[in-house]
Amino acid sequence: MPGGRLTQEDRRQIAVWLADGIGYAEIGRRLGRPTSTISREVARNGVPGDYLAEHAQQAAGDRARRRKPARPPGLAAAGSDAVREFVEEFAVLLAATGLPRMTARVFGCLLTADATGLTAADLVGRLHVSPASVSKSIAYLEAMDLVVRRPAAGRRERYVIDDDVWLRAWQTDTSAHGDIATATRRGIEIFGADSTAGRRLGQMGQFFGRLSEHMSGSTLAEPVVYDALTVLAALMYAARPLTPAELAAALGWPPDRVTAALDAIDGQPAIADPFALQAIGATYALVPRLDRLSSAQREALTALAPLSS
Repeated sequence: MPGGRLTQEDRRQIAVWLADGIGYAEIGRRLGRPTSTISREVARNGVPGDYLAEHAQQAAGDRARRRKPARPPGLAAAGSDAVREFVEEFAVLLAATGLPRMTARVFGCLLTADATGLTAADLVGRLHVSPASVSKSIAYLEAMDLVVRRPAAGRRERYVIDDDVWLRAWQTDTSAHGDIATATRRGIEIFGADSTAGRRLGQMGQFFGRLSEHMSGSTLAEPVVYDALTVLAALMYAARPLTPAELAAALGWPPDRVTAALDAIDGQPAIADPFALQAIGATYALVPRLDRLSSAQREALTALAPLSS
């Protein structure tokens, strides 16, 4: 196969053509190989004054056995064409998700490496890129918690994708989504819920808040969730702001139980959806989430309210 290892038949042809006085370049052309492949083959496996096909085949086989243990069937070598092709194709798919192309290529290499990972020099050699490109990509992946560093021989480091990478990446994304949702609520307070910016931020906050909740799941113990829902019902029933002490007295709970419920609502606002817990001084009130309604919807509902006498 052109480009692959020389076969026994290739070596027999080389021996015949050399005996006929044909040069390395012409032999390479006939076999579809570079001239350097033929010259190295003769230099490595020839004997003084001659090139014997059988001797060359045996010598090549001995070297291959000494070089590395037999690879299990179906496993491709790290530098093989199949692996390189997979890494490049996978990098294209990752780049389509927003990952920089070079970073995607580095990640693909690390993803297909063995458990010991790769050094920066390994990545430079495999991808044929500059050390600066590898360093920048590693920094990007570390910021996303997709890669960890491990010490290697000397002062070098190896970069590894370990077994916890997907959990860390999931948690990082979840935290970022929650931060975005919180920031949009601050933006709504600044710009006003009825402004163009406020409406956009409201829609964005709703999306990322939902995404964060779905990704993280409820990490609260069930009793705390039930207590939070009870506190919400109490605030709705009272229809006025209440202090934690008033809530505790009305519900017949110890103060720390009410505090835990309020903290749960504050930590996971989706518990109160479509309402929001609002702190007013030392009291708490339940208010509708304005991002659930458009400006036109709020105006229409206000018009339905009975006129004061």
